[in-house]
Amino acid sequence: MTEIEQLLARVGTEARNTRPWGWPSLPEPVDAATVTRAEAVLGFTLPPLLAALYLQIGDGGFGPEYGLLPLLDGSPSGEPAAVPQYLAHRESGRQDPDWPWPEGVLPISHWGCGMYACVDCRTPRGTVLLFEPNADEADHAWYVDAPDLEAWLATWLEGSGWYEESNDDADLAPWPDFRIRTAATQAS
Repeated sequence: MTEIEQLLARVGTEARNTRPWGWPSLPEPVDAATVTRAEAVLGFTLPPLLAALYLQIGDGGFGPEYGLLPLLDGSPSGEPAAVPQYLAHRESGRQDPDWPWPEGVLPISHWGCGMYACVDCRTPRGTVLLFEPNADEADHAWYVDAPDLEAWLATWLEGSGWYEESNDDADLAPWPDFRIRTAATQAS
């Protein structure tokens, strides 16, 4: 069993045994056609581990705090799914160029207060970013939560994420690529 298979098994066990806020039960996994449809709408592919979470564990409803967003359709908690949320953020960024949303950065989990965990789908292993819009400007709203999705999931399973009460003083590094990744959006 590979390390990724072991991680997926651990995530699956935790997903079946816990329920984030607003989720009555773990939804069924999506099928490959749903992932293909989502990628067609997004215009980019999902990192393999993210796709595997949706294909093997469930269509959202597991993970830290409020859990992963469903991929295409809304959740029982009323939170929009990841794909429509991404499209809405991209449109909002076009409407307000001071707050652009980077291409390929998919929101996957809502933290409350407008904050999202996002996966940078343009990186092979899916860097996980924190979008914290309560900053004064967009340059100060993006942080690196984990170098990749694998580390982010391991942190959740270990109970050692920045969002845990025992880590109140944890500081995340700013995402250095924000301006680089949004420069084209702002130029158009």
